[in-house]
Amino acid sequence: MSQRSLTRPADLVTAGLIAVDAEAAVARVAARYAVSITPAMADLIDPTDPADPIARQFVPDPRELTQLPGEIPDPIGDHAHAPVEGVVHRYPDRVLLKLVHVCPVYCRFCFRREMVGPAGDGMLSGAALERALDYIRDHDEIWEVILTGGDPFMLSRRRARDLTDRLAAIPHVRVVRWHTRVPIVDPGRVDAEFVAALRAPDLATYVAIHCNHARELTPAARAAIARLADAGIPLLSQTVLLSGVNADADSLDALFRTLVEARVKPYYLHHGDLAPGTAHHRTGIAEGRAIVGALRGRLSGLAQPTYVLDIPGGHGKVPLAGDWCHVDADGQCRVRDIAGAWHAYPPAGPDAG
Repeated sequence: MSQRSLTRPADLVTAGLIAVDAEAAVARVAARYAVSITPAMADLIDPTDPADPIARQFVPDPRELTQLPGEIPDPIGDHAHAPVEGVVHRYPDRVLLKLVHVCPVYCRFCFRREMVGPAGDGMLSGAALERALDYIRDHDEIWEVILTGGDPFMLSRRRARDLTDRLAAIPHVRVVRWHTRVPIVDPGRVDAEFVAALRAPDLATYVAIHCNHARELTPAARAAIARLADAGIPLLSQTVLLSGVNADADSLDALFRTLVEARVKPYYLHHGDLAPGTAHHRTGIAEGRAIVGALRGRLSGLAQPTYVLDIPGGHGKVPLAGDWCHVDADGQCRVRDIAGAWHAYPPAGPDAG
């Protein structure tokens, strides 16, 4: 097993994950976007398989430097709904609280790839966190706080405990949801003390785990998930529909069944966002709808997430089904936001998928 995370192109060469003659091209990608592959994920990659679905998620690809029309640095419009640093208030009863902008791994399709990493937006300062908490305290319509980033499971046990207690002390905050990759990619970090730090009396704690392929659910990952579930924390999953990783009914079937067996409820299947340099990961919406349709009837409802799109520009997340979405005969898609307005998707140019 690898002993440390792979963060440099030279590390990837040594691990056999890229060829020596690819190092210079990958270095150009790494100069723009953060790179990190944990030992748990590096050991899952089959270096002899050019189509390995784990490698495709984490190993940099020179195509990331090709930006298509319509791809934007803030594809879901976080900045448009940021009243104070670290807070995104897009929906009336809930906010995102972005504490850290580092992750144990850096997904090559990340919609916040321009903000995360060692050279990204960093960690909220103590003063900025206090202003963020003041905003939450002052808005009694906020019922749920969603901790994201970056990956909030990168906090120390002490800081996680402190944050949990401070949120629990706000009377109108009843639910805290942690969004994380850590139980999958660095499962040893999820020990009993960290799990205990997530809970407080009279505060409902949920954990949403990002997982895209059944192979990611290793015995160690399942043990980390079990520690959370055994502590009484309800678990959800988020998956991104990714070309070459899970964009077929069989792969998603295997993933969602494996998650449910691990006591994780599949929650969202995200259509790929229009982040710069990610076109090779995205499918078309018509293709995604066909894949999801193929799962109806073969999978228990317990194992079926909602297929969703974050409409570019900060217009919110909507299901890609029913009256929310129309795909014309020529493949052009229109989606309706939560206010009832219709938007062409993608906003400009042909579908990047």
